[in-house]
Amino acid sequence: MTRSIDLNSDLGEGFGPWPMGNDAAMLALVNSANIACGGHASDPETMFRTLSLAAERGVSVGAHPGYADREGFGRRVIPMTPAEISRMVAAQIGALIGVAALVPVKVRYVKAHGALANLAAADASVAGAIVSAVRALDPDLAILAISGTQLEAAARAAGAEVFSEIFADRAYQPNGQLVPRSQPGAVIHDPDEAAARLLAFLETGRMPVTEGPPIALAAQSICVHGDGASAVEMARQIRTRLAAAGVTLAPFIAP
Repeated sequence: MTRSIDLNSDLGEGFGPWPMGNDAAMLALVNSANIACGGHASDPETMFRTLSLAAERGVSVGAHPGYADREGFGRRVIPMTPAEISRMVAAQIGALIGVAALVPVKVRYVKAHGALANLAAADASVAGAIVSAVRALDPDLAILAISGTQLEAAARAAGAEVFSEIFADRAYQPNGQLVPRSQPGAVIHDPDEAAARLLAFLETGRMPVTEGPPIALAAQSICVHGDGASAVEMARQIRTRLAAAGVTLAPFIAP
């Protein structure tokens, strides 16, 4: 069984007076925080508050760029060329780095959000656009990518430090990509079910899929989405169940 793994969550996803999820509670449970940077959610004040909480708790910080689509929460594909995607991603990461300098805390990695991440999982040109933006901004930034995807491959090919993640609360297709949220069963809401599936994965290295036998995936991090109604309980249950099985939760990259 895998004996050490990171637990991450997508946080800082409110904006203005509208909160999303319970960032304070999640930051007491996770090792790494993927912080929205003004595209699908967030604003300078939200970024600053979330970054400050993460710094106080010793949580590693990553940028979480996505389509500039607050109405759709970044979960709709917006037609863009690869060059436009590069500029959008660079602008969002740069914004978070700028706010982080005021905390101060170091942004250590980048994880694409929502529809952008799913497209980059399958489309090599989109994956390359994201990687080129990250490398141009700061070659020391690592990339957190969905395991077994085009983004993971593009990051490795570019010489970036890359880590792979699996999802506690999402179902998988046989090709290793996530089941679209529009389909039944795409999201796992039961913390017990999520924790049991993760323990089985850590024991075997294989993830159950919608059809056919489980598939082999590599993982240095587990994601629990911070916007779900059961997010805090799921993160707490995962920590408890993994610890009981002798699995240590530790950041995949130091703060």
